[in-house]
Amino acid sequence: MKPNRMKQLLAQGIVPVGHMIAEFNTRGLAQILDVAGVDFAVIDTEHTGFSTSDVADMVAWLLATPITPIVRVPQIAYHLIARTLDLGALGVMVPDVKNAHEAREIVAAAKYAPLGQRGVILGNANTGFQQVDPAGFLASANDNTAIICQIESQEGLDNLEEIAATPGIDALWVGHTDLTHSLGIVGQYQHPRFLEAIRGVVNTARRHGLAAGAQPGNLEQAREWLGMGFNLISFSSDRAIYLAALGAGIKGLREMTG
Repeated sequence: MKPNRMKQLLAQGIVPVGHMIAEFNTRGLAQILDVAGVDFAVIDTEHTGFSTSDVADMVAWLLATPITPIVRVPQIAYHLIARTLDLGALGVMVPDVKNAHEAREIVAAAKYAPLGQRGVILGNANTGFQQVDPAGFLASANDNTAIICQIESQEGLDNLEEIAATPGIDALWVGHTDLTHSLGIVGQYQHPRFLEAIRGVVNTARRHGLAAGAQPGNLEQAREWLGMGFNLISFSSDRAIYLAALGAGIKGLREMTG
């Protein structure tokens, strides 16, 4: 099984830097991200039209690089989590985790016994289509597979401690827009209630030995959140980066041409 670079860097005290794929299901993107120096990529299936086949392609392309493929599933459901991992993904991000019961459901779907209840298939994409020692593979897969729980609601904040204490969870991740929406301050990322909330996520993650993740949209926001203690960062998304760069270029050309 390919090593999970994201988890390796976290274990070394290094902040892994990722990027979200939300629009461009293209064969060259994995290599472009590798050239750019990305450590992990989050393939978003919560807010996109990506199919299972799309995800399988993107995971395979990313596995041909050192980049760790993580898939954000649409919701907590065994078939979405386990099947995604059987496609070869090295981790899942799960939206709007509200309590310990949901956290345990995620672990049950993502981890093999004795940690969870994931069904076993060998010789598939998850083993690189190789025959493996079953017992050794299951143990290494449990260690290698990352589980990221998104905190996106007041209920999630209220149950942070029990979510973080769930065995098998690797990271708490702030879903910043949904969280501000839940708090009644949508889009207000400097609001004292939001800042207090995300500090709580960071502090809880640290107490439990977990990573604290977020996706800043720009370097100024990244600097602020890193300063608050976040140590797992996905920098923007493909469509946002493309739109910003293209928009700036077109604006510059319009100014040149009068």
